[in-house]
Amino acid sequence: MAGLRLIVGLGNPGSEHARTRHNAGFHFVEALAEKAGARWNVDSKLFGETAKVEIAGQTVWLLKPATFMNLSGKSVTAAQRFWKIEPEETLLAHDELDLAPGVARLKFDGGHGGQNGLRDTIRLLGHGKFHRLRVGIGHPGHKDRVVGWVLGRPSKDDDVLISRAIDDAIDVLPLAVQGDFSEAMKRLPTPK
Repeated sequence: MAGLRLIVGLGNPGSEHARTRHNAGFHFVEALAEKAGARWNVDSKLFGETAKVEIAGQTVWLLKPATFMNLSGKSVTAAQRFWKIEPEETLLAHDELDLAPGVARLKFDGGHGGQNGLRDTIRLLGHGKFHRLRVGIGHPGHKDRVVGWVLGRPSKDDDVLISRAIDDAIDVLPLAVQGDFSEAMKRLPTPK
């Protein structure tokens, strides 16, 4: 399978959203850029901020859409067109209600599971054949509480767990960049 050339963190722009659960995708690409010493640049033609990193000897573009979550696909598809990157060479990192904090999972293809950034990207691509990094944020217990939950900040303990899951995902990322997704998936820690 092709390796990764583009990693998109899904989130909402603006300081008021900075540390919310919904911005787990931003948190992931920001941690990746920081670890690589990469600088973010505003790129208006791609509707977001971009950074370039080296992972496993490959150049990989990082993208943070500035479009708000429900319009993320506009930025994702613009970047794919501009850099001539196929959907299957793309990883979208996003918050995942169905996984507990501290859990990160890689997945290829599938539906959007109610995640609006994925929904918009799938709508514009016409399919879901791209990689996802699902960063667990837990579920508030009832569907009526989901909006406030995802747009809220995690507890101190959950924040530590989410950060740990992001670190775990960064550790296995070189395998994914080289196209060895099954090994990368196997090495992500299983929750106790």
